[in-house]
Amino acid sequence: MSLDWSGYDGVEMIPGKVGGVPLLKNSRVPADLVADCLEDGETVEEVSYNYDLNPLDVARLKQYIEVHQPVLRR
Repeated sequence: MSLDWSGYDGVEMIPGKVGGVPLLKNSRVPADLVADCLEDGETVEEVSYNYDLNPLDVARLKQYIEVHQPVLRR
């Protein structure tokens, strides 16, 4: 999945950091990877644990996705 992350403050794009792809802030985890995991049915807790992320950050990202990609709503 590839969303336009420019409107989400929980994602940063820094040239030279992981090739400048959109990452969850303060991490090296691509936002699209987290979105794909959630789309595949992983829970916020599973994604947080598997990628050593703050569960609140993953939950906020999930909410952003649900608003901007309604197909993912279950």
